[in-house]
Amino acid sequence: MDPRLSIGILCHPTYGGSGVVASELALSLAERGHSIHLFSHRVPPRLARSPGPVEVHVSQGLPYPLFSATPHDLAITSAILSVHRAVGLDVLHAHYALPHALSALVARSAAETDHTRKAPRVVTTLHGTDITIVGSDPSYAPLTQWLISASDAATAVSQSLARDTERHFCIQTGTGCAIEVIPNFVDTELFHPGAGGRPEGDRPPLAVHVSNFRAVKRVPWLIEAFAKATAGTSAQLTLVGDGPDHAASVRRAGELGLSDRVRFLGMRDALPELLAPADVFLLASSEESFGLSALEAMSCGVPVVATAVGGVPEVIESGKTGWLAPADDQDAFADLVRGALSNRDAARAMGERARADVERRFSRDGVVSLYENLYRRVLAAHAAPSDARALRAPSA
Repeated sequence: MDPRLSIGILCHPTYGGSGVVASELALSLAERGHSIHLFSHRVPPRLARSPGPVEVHVSQGLPYPLFSATPHDLAITSAILSVHRAVGLDVLHAHYALPHALSALVARSAAETDHTRKAPRVVTTLHGTDITIVGSDPSYAPLTQWLISASDAATAVSQSLARDTERHFCIQTGTGCAIEVIPNFVDTELFHPGAGGRPEGDRPPLAVHVSNFRAVKRVPWLIEAFAKATAGTSAQLTLVGDGPDHAASVRRAGELGLSDRVRFLGMRDALPELLAPADVFLLASSEESFGLSALEAMSCGVPVVATAVGGVPEVIESGKTGWLAPADDQDAFADLVRGALSNRDAARAMGERARADVERRFSRDGVVSLYENLYRRVLAAHAAPSDARALRAPSA
């Protein structure tokens, strides 16, 4: 039996994909008997409602007039060092390059000066905007490039994101990248068809969208497409989440006369119960490295209409497990929504195929094992420097 590992996981405490995946990974690894410490500046929502044996270290930093913002990243780095000195950490897994890979690498460097314990190794998982938006900005690009190369291993959640990383940080710099693709995953026992009960009887067709309402999610655009698709019908749209475009989305629904057919539920934790009764899930992003919310809907047996951007086509096979429209073709998107809501039997059959595909490719146990194996390879390569070439997978 492989020995138990002591793993520190760093993540944003958000409803977004990186925070959700990091939290679910922490819980899954703890279930396998590993000692898991999660570092963040707030308790992530998925962990807040879980009884799982994960030790959460909330580090908010010192509020001080000198600082324009509380330096959470420095406090997290210090917390990592405290835990490492007390109990020892084998691996630090940073979700999102900035600031978490930086915190992990500084902690590793500091630990290397303490010869009482072996310094932890650093795995960095790239989730999307840490590369395509934040990391590629000129003010952060050189640092992001270094974070990737200095990590003991780097992973991306899709082939698309791995290619974007190479384009932004490898080809131009000439340093080379070795990015291993490990996809996001979903708990298929939690996200399952019938979660919360499918309403019986004659009811209006229902579409659902879940996001953080950032501009890249294009929620007002999605509402406009829904209006085109459902004109003259009683179809309903439920929007779950909150963020910068929330007010604009409410306003656009009102302008289109949809206030009685579009519901804004705000932030919610009980997503399986909200997803499973839907006839279709909508994702209209202009950029999307993976599309975790779509994966969770598919796991509930709900088909997805999405834009064919980034890593989404790696999750949804158009015409077989969902429907994809060109990113800027609102009419094509609306036509697909109309078809899904008007032919509910076909949509249900599509949802069944989507569920089967999720179980085959994106189940929790399979993907968690990929991370577990990566940790062991990193540790083995560090223990035997001559085997260091086995550390990284071939570039995607």
